[in-house]
Amino acid sequence: MKRENRELMISSTELSAMQARCGARSRVFPTCERVIQCLLMLAAGLAAGCGAARPSKYYQLTVPGDMMPAANPNPVPITLLIGRMTGSALYREDQIVYSSGGESMGTYEYHRWAEPPTEMIAEILLRRLRASGNYRGVYTLRSDVHGDFLLHGRLYDFKEVSGSSEVARVTMELELRNIKAGTTVWTHFYTHDEPASGKDVSMVVAALDKNVQQGIAECRASLDQYFAAHPPASPAQAAP
Repeated sequence: MKRENRELMISSTELSAMQARCGARSRVFPTCERVIQCLLMLAAGLAAGCGAARPSKYYQLTVPGDMMPAANPNPVPITLLIGRMTGSALYREDQIVYSSGGESMGTYEYHRWAEPPTEMIAEILLRRLRASGNYRGVYTLRSDVHGDFLLHGRLYDFKEVSGSSEVARVTMELELRNIKAGTTVWTHFYTHDEPASGKDVSMVVAALDKNVQQGIAECRASLDQYFAAHPPASPAQAAP
């Protein structure tokens, strides 16, 4: 009996100590639990915010699909190389640019080009000139072909301009250089504001596309006139 009483007394003492420790912890745990709950609520809010992010929309200019040149028994006997279309940093990135007609400009966050505008315009120029069949050969400057003339340019404006109505402004200049002589023989400046059918970004993109196609058609006609008035005397032979 004495041994049993002693064991009972020890058990009672241990139980009291455990209750004391639990009591001390119970004064700390509620505060910790509240902090954890707040952190969990914050994480859930952030996750919900990330899940609700708007998806980006991408647009591109109309690029001719037919790369075969038109039948022409008497093309201009030259090889034309299409060089870089330069421009400001805004037009060498994929943002769609807008302005209110003043000095300031901005870009749309969720509306972007599939490629930088300078690259898209250079590609359209290449395909339009090649498909015309007016020249013996039309290639990019990056190719292994040795050309007679280099056509390159600069893009000054390619943006939405807001005012009393929305317009798509395109301003660019093309330059033709005689590679052998090292001289510029032709330039063409184009600028035009094409009205957009509405304020939606897709409508502005359609107006920019129409403006670019019109500008390249105008430049191509001017280039054809130059070679008609100045037929090459002794063109270099194109490399295979």
